[in-house]
Amino acid sequence: MAEARIVVMGPSGSGKSLVGSLLAERLGVRFVDADDLHPAANVAKMAAGTPLDDADRMPWLDRVAATLHEGGGGIVVACSALARRYRNRIRSGSPGTAFVELVVSRDELERRMLRRTHFMPAALLESQLETLEHLEPDEPGVAVPGDRAPGEIVELAVEGLAGRQSLR
Repeated sequence: MAEARIVVMGPSGSGKSLVGSLLAERLGVRFVDADDLHPAANVAKMAAGTPLDDADRMPWLDRVAATLHEGGGGIVVACSALARRYRNRIRSGSPGTAFVELVVSRDELERRMLRRTHFMPAALLESQLETLEHLEPDEPGVAVPGDRAPGEIVELAVEGLAGRQSLR
């Protein structure tokens, strides 16, 4: 498990940063929030209420993949990775990466987004949900309910990934 490369994924408000940091702690590996890898132009665009397009996302996803690939000793990255093509882009730069999808209802996502301070406004939630493509059975990773206690979500993720033999 110490060599694992894992992306905790889902729309804004799903709990990626919290669950990702706790999962990294549980596995004894480094944690990186992919929000910190965005270029300033992407952050400004989102803060202004404009959704990113693929031209904005692909260089960012390449940075995410490079961070994962260079994460010797294991790493967990919190990254939306909403569409399969985005996950494929990450895996092309970091083979062996597994995903943990946090599944949270739209109402709960909106509630969480409205009560936090973040550059991503709640107004962009709809565009994220339109982009979201859930993990398919042939993709490396697991989907877990993101509406439980954070520690329980982490345990479900660890068990699910181990069951899929995604962690080595």
